[in-house]
Amino acid sequence: MPDVLIKGASTVLTMDDTRRELAGADVLISNGTIAEIGFGLEAGTADIINAAGCVVTPGLVNTHHHLYQTLTRAVPGGQDALLFGWLQTLYPIWARFGPEEMFISAQVGLAELALSGCTMTSDHLYLYPNGSRLDDTIAAASEVGLRFHPTRGAMSIGENDGGLPPDTLVEKEAAILEDCIRVIDAHHDASEGAMVRVGVAPCSPFSVSRDLMRNAAILARDKGVMLHTHLAENDEDIAYSLEKFGCRPGQYAEDLGWTGPDVWHAHCVKLDGQDIDLFARTKTGVAHCPCSNCRLGSGIAPVRAMRDAGVPVGLGVDGSASNDAGSLIGEARQTMLLQRVAQGADAMSAREALEIATRGGAEVLGRDDCGQIAVGKRADIAIWDTTGVESAGSWDPAALLLAGPTKVRDLLVEGRRVVEDGVVVSFDLGRAIKRQNQLVQKLQG
Repeated sequence: MPDVLIKGASTVLTMDDTRRELAGADVLISNGTIAEIGFGLEAGTADIINAAGCVVTPGLVNTHHHLYQTLTRAVPGGQDALLFGWLQTLYPIWARFGPEEMFISAQVGLAELALSGCTMTSDHLYLYPNGSRLDDTIAAASEVGLRFHPTRGAMSIGENDGGLPPDTLVEKEAAILEDCIRVIDAHHDASEGAMVRVGVAPCSPFSVSRDLMRNAAILARDKGVMLHTHLAENDEDIAYSLEKFGCRPGQYAEDLGWTGPDVWHAHCVKLDGQDIDLFARTKTGVAHCPCSNCRLGSGIAPVRAMRDAGVPVGLGVDGSASNDAGSLIGEARQTMLLQRVAQGADAMSAREALEIATRGGAEVLGRDDCGQIAVGKRADIAIWDTTGVESAGSWDPAALLLAGPTKVRDLLVEGRRVVEDGVVVSFDLGRAIKRQNQLVQKLQG
């Protein structure tokens, strides 16, 4: 793979340990890593990317997604429902998915993320109808070229046993654990610079048993992989936990081994002060999903309080059926705005929100090799053209979240281009979109 030299950026927002911002700087990439940062760099046969008029940032990191939901945006009947009603509308549709639906929806969802500046994403796949497997989404990510953290989700408690999902979508717990072992052994790469790392992710307290949560934690730690689930998403979630378990979600998580630096929870809208202290003390991560939380009327997560306490926080777009978009730069802006709405205009700066979207997300996913532009880190880089209409008149183009742009010009993952001049170049996106629309028509029939 040839070296790449990003030349003459208007600003490089490094997000390194000192949060340097470098005007007119160059970034040299070699063998998938950042080799040098400086001024007037030369590199013989390197592929030159002219970054004049551009802001260069680390690639954004998405810590929570359901890629399969890209096939079910704006579904009637679920557009104006709260979480539980929304799920009950969508479950019967998802039950008709198969391997192709999983693959195509993942391709399109990953491309959408890439165009919004995302270089690394997790995915929470917790239902496997009609022969679907986690492998379907891993194959899609390999073609698109994003760094991928798929998690083997699961549901084991159906309606007849007091859970929310229909019985047709739940699995036997022994089979769930067995398949977790299979996908970890087949795909997980613990090495630095890994393109695929697998996690274990029972869906939620209202769709799996306490035994599965406990056993999943034991299995994950035996295998050296991370743990992920939904937690404290809305008032319904809290009420369910109090009724079924006699405790709040934070206590539920702690009792079952679901706290620690190898754990991250999605949403956490309703964490109270005691929960936040627990997460800060144990370095348990949170995937904040502001647009989905707004869309489902769940509330505003206490991100300011979490950050001040020392809780690791990253961003997630959540599923495209509850967002209904997949723009990570949009989530960063929404994060900033919601904290300001809740606590005042000085509650969160544009730069802090961008830090959460980059370095913060990498920390949550346990990737200290990513999330910043520093020598020796992986070359996951977003280049934003600030010469267009969205940035026109901006006195501080580096404050991307205040004015834009909202679409990346170039995106590199491991030093390889995924987006070039605003177009996905790693695979045939147009063909995937065409097939996606055909699958949607089939589901509607």
